Amino acid sequence: MSRRALALFVLMSVVWGIPYLLIKVAVRHLTPVGVVEGRTLIGAALLLPLAARGGRLRPLLSVWKPLLAYCVCELAIPWVLLSNAERRIPSSLSGLLVATVPLISAVLAYVAGERYFIDRRTVAGLFVGLGGVAVLLGLDVRRAELGSVGQVLIVSVGYALGPMIANRWLNEQSSLSLSAVSLTVVALAYLPVAILQAPGRMPPATVISSVVLLGVVCTALAFVAFFELIREVHPTRATLITYFNPIVAVLLGVAILGEPFRLSTAGGFALILAGSWLATRRRSVRDVVRLVNDGAGAITVDTAPAAVSAEPAPRAPEEE
Repeated sequence: MSRRALALFVLMSVVWGIPYLLIKVAVRHLTPVGVVEGRTLIGAALLLPLAARGGRLRPLLSVWKPLLAYCVCELAIPWVLLSNAERRIPSSLSGLLVATVPLISAVLAYVAGERYFIDRRTVAGLFVGLGGVAVLLGLDVRRAELGSVGQVLIVSVGYALGPMIANRWLNEQSSLSLSAVSLTVVALAYLPVAILQAPGRMPPATVISSVVLLGVVCTALAFVAFFELIREVHPTRATLITYFNPIVAVLLGVAILGEPFRLSTAGGFALILAGSWLATRRRSVRDVVRLVNDGAGAITVDTAPAAVSAEPAPRAPEEE
């Protein structure tokens, strides 16, 4: 990674490990739609006026279909499901399950035609990662929580699809404009339901502050940074922030909410991370030579020693 990409990667690894705690606090007094409405409305209010300057929103009209698909896959469905799931399962478990995103991303890349993503190591990684999920489900999850676990796994699919859509169809658009419009679309879509589900009394200060932090830090700031990260690295690599998000989520859940942390939790998490690493690691020089001999698609070679990558080179980011 470049220094800029590394800085964005570290920022996203921390910032998107925090929402699990904040959502857990917020859903104690707000509905899942209310939590999503709060964070998207705040994020849109901060970013839309900035994006509207200089006519930056107009180019998005030509890509409205993939933009709408991105909104659905990355925000609208996952955020409601995640908020609903955290009403029944610990925030730390949610974070651990979302660590399956790189595994799902590798499979989706293969389905999308990037055949070089699947080799023996990738398949081994998928099975190891699924073994980690099985450990968590078998030892850390009660039967009544299985529905919530299923919702979080659907969230992981959405989080894997979103970056792929953004990289393929939205990569030439302004990061600020994409973030502002995405949040605005979701906020407007959920506004009528959020009004109907509004609480009868003012929520506690902890809930309000959680929603504000979700909107400002974990949504407005985070999405601009995430689009820039996708531009710097391949979308599958961008999803590797989910290696580190769960660590932050678990630490905050245990330290602040008093959530349990068992040996089975650590074991399942270790297997998921190991599987994700195997499924998405860089190819060796020997692997690249084999891919060339097999007639695999476009291959790029970095100038750094032993840093050979069988993936499309990212486009240059647009100046903003």
